Amino acid sequence: MPVDAPTGLLIVNADDWGRDVETTDRILDCVGPGGVSAVSAMVFMEDSERAAAHARERGLDAGLHLNLTSPFSAETVPAALLERQAAISRYLRRHRLTKYLFNPALTAAFAYVVAAQLDEFRRLYGMEPARIDGHHHMHLCANVLVGGLLPARTIVRRNFCFEPGEKSLFNRAYRRVVDKTLSRRHRLTDLFFSLQPMEPRTRVEHICSLARTAVVELETHPVVSSEYQFLRSGDIVRSGVRVGTLSAFQAAS
Repeated sequence: MPVDAPTGLLIVNADDWGRDVETTDRILDCVGPGGVSAVSAMVFMEDSERAAAHARERGLDAGLHLNLTSPFSAETVPAALLERQAAISRYLRRHRLTKYLFNPALTAAFAYVVAAQLDEFRRLYGMEPARIDGHHHMHLCANVLVGGLLPARTIVRRNFCFEPGEKSLFNRAYRRVVDKTLSRRHRLTDLFFSLQPMEPRTRVEHICSLARTAVVELETHPVVSSEYQFLRSGDIVRSGVRVGTLSAFQAAS
């Protein structure tokens, strides 16, 4: 459940860790200057093994980036897993609304694909994933949520937060309902934003200011040049907010 943080915390999380060599290396470049404090790891991808080795060696805070939409690209992936993930991907990509609709015909496929990625994360990282989010945010699709496929008490990424007027009233109400449902079974940060759009810069400054009194997760993709340059600049460190990990949030909660 959301936790009040007296001193606040900004978790700068880089998605797609292990997707390919370029993505992993760009994220690593941003860790050193303090631009990235946590990573979301993809499994069964071409750079998953090397990325996991880097994370273990450096003690990086890593969670599972559940992938239900992009083809697995590792050299050896079980054929049954490839087939079932492909079926899920076709369904979820069919229409922007399909993620909100429970598909009983794919119940077994979803359970199999989610369980396989949890097991592979355990193998690569030698531990249970303490936190889970999703590629294209599909960890919040109906089949995953209704099926209860994410381990209880893990930290799960909530919906994006928006200011009044940024989205429709119905959209914001739906997100609140989903987040409230998530909070009964999982731990959530207080707020969640994407680094994009980066202009006006006052938007990023506002997000950082919120982290003075709340636990805020900031989703980033350093493979995008503009994000890479910003995260390498040290501006986040100079903002004066406490930058930390989702593991630190878990310990505090």
